[in-house]
Amino acid sequence: MPPTISHDPISATFAKHICYIYNTISAISAIYLTMDDVTHSDMLCEAARRHLFVTDLDGTLLDNEGRVPPMTARVISDLSHMGALITVATARTPATVDRILAHTFTRLPLIVMTGAALWDRPHRCYADPRSIAPDLAGEAYRLCLSAGLSPFVYNLTDDGMLHVHHVGDISPLEQRFIRDRSQLLLKQFHFHSEMAPTSSFDATMLLLAMGPVEDVMKLGETMRLSIGLTVQAYPDNYDPRQGVLEVFAQGVSKAAAVRAMAERTGAEWVTVFGDNLNDLPMMEVADEAVAVANAMPEVIERADTVIGPNSEESVARYILESLGLVDCNDRH
Repeated sequence: MPPTISHDPISATFAKHICYIYNTISAISAIYLTMDDVTHSDMLCEAARRHLFVTDLDGTLLDNEGRVPPMTARVISDLSHMGALITVATARTPATVDRILAHTFTRLPLIVMTGAALWDRPHRCYADPRSIAPDLAGEAYRLCLSAGLSPFVYNLTDDGMLHVHHVGDISPLEQRFIRDRSQLLLKQFHFHSEMAPTSSFDATMLLLAMGPVEDVMKLGETMRLSIGLTVQAYPDNYDPRQGVLEVFAQGVSKAAAVRAMAERTGAEWVTVFGDNLNDLPMMEVADEAVAVANAMPEVIERADTVIGPNSEESVARYILESLGLVDCNDRH
């Protein structure tokens, strides 16, 4: 059954205030990170300022605990202050990305929800959100149910709040997913015992389902052949026995978002970092596709360069190397 979440208005209001204070303090601390550890230069050349770096989060930039390690946070913050073009492209929503990057300064908008939107950190708002047509969202929902998976339905309202709806019982995997994302300022979960009405698919940004990886991959293939939407299916970063299915509006992808970001910034060279199947589209459109050593075999096979694992802060080290700020023979 769905987890019990307090709906007491006083508790909810108090929790929101605490979240707001935390996010505000974290944002201020990120902005005022110092630049003492940049060893070779306090300025970037023009070519470096035209080099766009886009990195996935889970399994790539983040460590095995799902956090940005201290050195990585300092490197990205310092380089961003110096004018470097660094951002992330993630399946996550701003509700969790904001928390994860609380101590990491970035200048550029973040590519969130696999490219369904950008997140403007200074103004704390979505940019260029892409929603699914209600009839297609309803069709995708029914296909998930027919495969025995009850998806989470993400609806974005005008106030910037993501309302996440779920019908029916909650699996242990979904319980963990919800627990890690509860009490967030930018996301609210809603649990229902019956099929949601058609109106629940207004402003739907994402349908997300999870379950045994074989079932998820099979459903993903079926949906790609039968529905005019973007469908991503891939193994979970933290438990490859489980799979994740994501359904977005047609044309939504990390690849499209990376191309748009390159145009937006005037970048002349694009390097992307990834580890999982949903990173392949953006790797294909990049000038340089970089896989971490822990990436899936398909990702490593199609990468131009393979670096160390996510557990060794390899992305940050490679960015420094690419910009000529460390000796290529001294990555550690």
